[in-house]
Amino acid sequence: MLSFTAVVPLSILDLAPIVEGTDTGQALRNSRDLAQHAEGWGYRRFWLAEHHNMPGIASAATSIAIAHVAAGTSSIRVGAGGIMLPNHAPLVIAEQFGTLDALYPGRIDLGLGRAPGTDQATARALRRTLVGDVDRFPEDVVELLGYFRPAADQPVRAYPGGGASVEVWILGSSLFGAELAGSLGLPFAFASHFAPALLMEATEVYRSAFRPSRVLASPRLMLGVTAVAADGDEEARVLLTSLQQAFVNLRSGRPSRLPPPVPGFDERLPPHHAALLEGVLAEAAVGGPETVRQSLQELIDRTGADELILTAQIYDHAARLRSFEIAAGIGRQLTPAA
Repeated sequence: MLSFTAVVPLSILDLAPIVEGTDTGQALRNSRDLAQHAEGWGYRRFWLAEHHNMPGIASAATSIAIAHVAAGTSSIRVGAGGIMLPNHAPLVIAEQFGTLDALYPGRIDLGLGRAPGTDQATARALRRTLVGDVDRFPEDVVELLGYFRPAADQPVRAYPGGGASVEVWILGSSLFGAELAGSLGLPFAFASHFAPALLMEATEVYRSAFRPSRVLASPRLMLGVTAVAADGDEEARVLLTSLQQAFVNLRSGRPSRLPPPVPGFDERLPPHHAALLEGVLAEAAVGGPETVRQSLQELIDRTGADELILTAQIYDHAARLRSFEIAAGIGRQLTPAA
């Protein structure tokens, strides 16, 4: 059974951003470099996300990206935040993550999401049908968990995979994932970095639905948080404009590579785009060290989160490193909810 210390650890969710003027190789090298720094700064885990048909995200082949990062680190946990299970056969994922566990034992996490992580046309290109596959998500999760168990009487077994010590999480941006994670007794990571409106309700549903399992005796809640830190508030707000531009482009049907920051970008937005960003960034922690510390501590106090996983889409790699370095220092000041 997993056990956890009474602290509020920080982790990193990386989208392996491909910034304007660079390529996929540079994005993946930057991700590995960030993970190496994060390991030294004391972050608990480093997750990469599965997205498809996105020109600004380099981690579509998520298990390969995880292997690349794990090979360059030695102690930080590395995993998927997440694998979009409707895109895959559970047996294939068990084999992939069983292989990762064999190569990097005791360090591999597997976050499982229900959304396809893409549009319908791309989902068809992945040879999946959105309606039926999404509806099968609970059954697919149970099937996948079965492949990780060292059971000799199963007609189909994962080689490698059976007996692997992969830490499995349910990811969610809705109440469905919260209830499923609770009913299966699994840890739950809520995407408050892009679905903040349901944050409090999802945490309540997860805790209410939780049933102890062989994995967990009590709920384990992690929250995704956009955290952009700099030496001052204004500098951080300028860095945030890269994410703001990319999100507006995505929601306008024009997904792009991560653009450079534009001072005052948010001040020139039309009202509907401003409202969109205000909603999605409602739980974001953006500013200098004290501003970010206050935001993160307030979130912990309000939700009782056991862990925060920070994400930051920052154009300049040195500024991104500095942001996570500042956040690591802040993490040592955060205290669990009363």
